[in-house]
Amino acid sequence: MRRSTLPLTALALGLIPAGPVLAQQGDGTRVDIPISINKPNKVGATSDRIAGLKAPEGFAVTPFASGLGNTRIIAVSDAGNVYVTRREEGDVLMLRDADGDGKADGAPVTVVARPQTHGIAIHGDKFYLVTVKEVFVADLKEDGTIGELKMLVGDLPDAGQHHNRVMAFGPDGMLYISVGSTCNTCNETNPENATILKMKPDGTQRSIFASGLRNTIGFDWDPATGELWGLDHGIDFLGDDDQPEELNNIRLGGQYGWPHVYADNKIYPQSTPVGGITKEQWKAASTPMTLGYTAHAAPMQMKFYGGSAFPADYRGDAFATMRGSWNRGEPSGYEIVHIDFKDGKPTTIEPFVTGFLTDGGKTHIARPVGLAVAKDGSLLMADDANGVIYRVAYTGDAQTADASNVSNASPAGPMEEQASKGVGVPLALQREETAEAKAEIKVTSSTVKGGAAIPMKHSDYADGLSPALSWEPVKNAVSYAIVMEDPDAKPTTPFVHWVAWNIPATLTELPEGLQEQPRLVEPEGLLQGRNSRGSTGYFGPKPPVGDPAHHYHFQVLALDTLLDIKPGSDRDTVLEAAKGHVIGKGELVGTYAQTAEPPKQ
Repeated sequence: MRRSTLPLTALALGLIPAGPVLAQQGDGTRVDIPISINKPNKVGATSDRIAGLKAPEGFAVTPFASGLGNTRIIAVSDAGNVYVTRREEGDVLMLRDADGDGKADGAPVTVVARPQTHGIAIHGDKFYLVTVKEVFVADLKEDGTIGELKMLVGDLPDAGQHHNRVMAFGPDGMLYISVGSTCNTCNETNPENATILKMKPDGTQRSIFASGLRNTIGFDWDPATGELWGLDHGIDFLGDDDQPEELNNIRLGGQYGWPHVYADNKIYPQSTPVGGITKEQWKAASTPMTLGYTAHAAPMQMKFYGGSAFPADYRGDAFATMRGSWNRGEPSGYEIVHIDFKDGKPTTIEPFVTGFLTDGGKTHIARPVGLAVAKDGSLLMADDANGVIYRVAYTGDAQTADASNVSNASPAGPMEEQASKGVGVPLALQREETAEAKAEIKVTSSTVKGGAAIPMKHSDYADGLSPALSWEPVKNAVSYAIVMEDPDAKPTTPFVHWVAWNIPATLTELPEGLQEQPRLVEPEGLLQGRNSRGSTGYFGPKPPVGDPAHHYHFQVLALDTLLDIKPGSDRDTVLEAAKGHVIGKGELVGTYAQTAEPPKQ
C-alpha cells in the first residue's frame, strides 16, 4: 500500500514533488487540490475473511466458485448457465449449479478463447462478445457451449485508458455497447469515445446513443419503466471527495457533461472546450447526474433485480458492484451497493455487501466487478483480484416477491419512442417550418454535381470530408442554415447527415472539410448539431453496401435572424427555432452508392 499527496501537474509530467495540486487552463483559474494515492494490498480470500463479509439481515454471502483468475463480467443464460469473462486470460468460462446447492458443479469449462475479451451478452440463442475493437456473435448450443465466433464489428474506437467494453440488449432488441473515454479528461477526436453506442443485433445501423459518459461500465433498464440507467466513473485527481460516481438516466441524444462538466453541473477547472464554446455553454447543453455516490468507488456491472428470491421490497431496485478506489485517502468502494427505486426514480445508493476491504482498509480480499441475477434469484458477484465468484442469497423469513407474477422484461416503449423521434417526417424544405420562404436559392458545389454521384472522399466509407458549398445571397438574410438529409435510408427516414446554422450572412460559401465540432472558429461562430449517427457536424454518405444509389439533399435556408439555440442541437430543434424566419431556401441533390464491401479493420 502506498499513500501520498501529489500535484496534478507533476502527475502529468511524471514528477513527484510535494505540495497541493495546481490546475490551470490559462483563463485565471486556480484550484488547489490535495491528491491521495492509496492502494490497499491484496490478501487471500480465506474462510475467516469471507466469514467477515457483511450483508443485511437475512442474507448470506458464500463462495459460488473460486480459483478462477481475473474474473470480470457475468451473464446468465435462460438455462441457468453462468458465463464469466477473464480479461487477463482472454477467455470465457462456463459454470453450472445443476444440483442447486449454491455452488458451481466441478471445474469451469472454457467456452471461448479470444484476446481482450471483456463484455458479454446473451440474446435468445445467440452469445455476444466484445473486445476492445471487435464485436462477435456465436450460436449458444444446448449443452451451453459456444459455436464458432463470427465478427460483426471490427472497428470500435481505439481505447487508451478505458478499454473495457461492455454490452447489453435493450428491451427494444437493440444491442448497446459502452465505449469509455481514452483519458481522464480530454477533448476526444473520435466522437464514439465516451459514449454508449447502439446497433442492430447484426452489427448494422450503428449510432451514438448518448455521449459525455467518461466510462459507464454498469447500465441496465428499469423493468417497470423501461428507462435506461447507468453508473459513470468520475474524474480522477479532483481530491478525495470529488468527483462523485454518477447515476444517470441515459436518454437518446443526451450529453452528460464529461469532460468539462461533472456531477450536478460543476465546472471542471483544467479542460477547455474546442471551437470557442464556453464552459457555461457546455454546462447548458449537459444533463446533470440524478444521484451521486462516494468518489472513486469505481462502479462496475449494474443489474435491476427481477428475481423472486429477495424480500419483496427489493423488487425493481438495482444493485451494482464498486471495484474500489486507488486515489482516495480513505478507500471507497470494494462493495456491492443497493440502489433504491421508488415510482421509477432512484432515491438512495447504499452499501449492501461490505467487508471485502479488510484490516481497517489496509488490505482487500476482492475487487467486485461482475454482477448478475442467477436463475434461482440469488446475486452472483465476480471478483477480479482473487478469482472468486460470490453468491448473495436470502435465507431469512421476510415475504418475497410472488414468483408467479415476476417478469424480467422491461417495456420497450421508452426506447422505441426515443428512436422514433424525427423519423418518418418530410425533408426540411418540405416541412411547414420552412413553408413561408419566398426566395429560391441556387446551391452549387465544386465537387458535387446536381443529380450526379458524390465523390467517395465525401462519404464515410472514405475521408468523410464535407463538400465545398456555395449559394446565391438572399436579400435581408441575417444568417444561413444547412440541413443535409437522405430520404432513402431505412429505417431512419430521413437520415440527417449534417445540421449547421448561424452561418453569417456575409458568407455564401463554405470550404471543403469543415471541423466536426459544435462550434467553429472558421467560419467564426458557425454552429453544428447532432446528426442521425449521433455525432456532431458532417457525417458523410454511408448507405448499406449493394443498396441502389441514395439521394443526398444539401438544403440551404436563408433566415432573417440568428438562432438562439444550443450548439449540438438536433435538426428538429433547429427547424422549430427557424420557423417564421425562413425567407429563402434551395437545395443541391447528389447520389451515392457503395458497391464493394470495405475491408474490416
